[in-house]
Amino acid sequence: MKSAHELALNLPLTQDYEQLLVGDVPMLDLRAPIEFSEGAFPLATNLPLMSDDERAQVGTCFKNRGQDAAIALGHSLVAGELREQRLQAWLNWLALHPTGVIYCFRGGLRSQTVQQWLAEAGRPVTRVDGGYKALRQRLITELEQGFEQPGFVLSGLTGSGKTDWLNRSPLSLDLEGFAHHRGSSFGHWAEPQPKPIDFENRLAIARLKQRRAGVESWLVEDESAMIGRCPLPKRLYARMQQVPVLLLEVPFEQRVRQIQHDYVDTMLTRFNGDISRLSEYLQDSLKRLYKRLGDRDWRQLSQQMTDAINQQLLGYDSDGHQEWISELLNRYYDPIYTRHQASKEERIAVRGNEDELAHWLAKQPV
Repeated sequence: MKSAHELALNLPLTQDYEQLLVGDVPMLDLRAPIEFSEGAFPLATNLPLMSDDERAQVGTCFKNRGQDAAIALGHSLVAGELREQRLQAWLNWLALHPTGVIYCFRGGLRSQTVQQWLAEAGRPVTRVDGGYKALRQRLITELEQGFEQPGFVLSGLTGSGKTDWLNRSPLSLDLEGFAHHRGSSFGHWAEPQPKPIDFENRLAIARLKQRRAGVESWLVEDESAMIGRCPLPKRLYARMQQVPVLLLEVPFEQRVRQIQHDYVDTMLTRFNGDISRLSEYLQDSLKRLYKRLGDRDWRQLSQQMTDAINQQLLGYDSDGHQEWISELLNRYYDPIYTRHQASKEERIAVRGNEDELAHWLAKQPV
């Protein structure tokens, strides 16, 4: 049998970070669970070499006694039956993902060790040179440089259906989709938001895929610096304040129906038809606007919302929600938008309905 050193010299290694990211290559992340939870890639699976506690013990040993002692401790902690259990889990994952690769934080001892164990078990696998850190750095570079090309911002009053229209274009990047948040007080999804690093990773990979496909221009929805708890990358946000604006104009009644669809009907589906959960979600969202609405307006809107929920409980459709939606647009969202839009007037390149914007955009170089 070859020595570990001999195996290490012959085992496959890759530095093609871009292809790994845009090619949707399955990735086996060997970092400890706490590291994985702080930031990961969309197609990564966490099957760690060491648990959080084991990693902490090895780290303490390294600080106090040096690398050799830490390596010896690591091998003693992950040995015998435990080693075999983890090895079998990696083999099972590779059986399901035969093109997969493995990595640890820097592509160092942890991934080298697992690669050698897998080779000894008859299953060679490619290791990512530089590990998670190198892959993440490639995405950071994309966030810093990938938006220097011409871009566009889609703007419009609340309820204009910007997200639906946005996804019709190959230039589009769905920031709210990546953030799992619609960017307003009512914008939180039934699912939790990703960590900011995970949001950045998804966005950067999507932009990288665009450019690899030859699409240089980009299009995003007009957003504030934060989408829920996810901050926009600073360079992207700065570019969004510079590029031309596409203004989507939609009749008021259509906007009311759009909000009814997005924040009532769709959310009820996500809540598996549980009207009590829908009521809690709507009332909690409205409560976030309490200070800005004032007590009187908030109470009135809250009662209208309750009345609409009660109608649904009696078996009526969701049209009763149109009353509070209309009031909220007139009293709160439209005045705010009008004030903010004034600073963008000079950058508006085109305004119109869905088809007019699509026709204009189709004429632009990509």
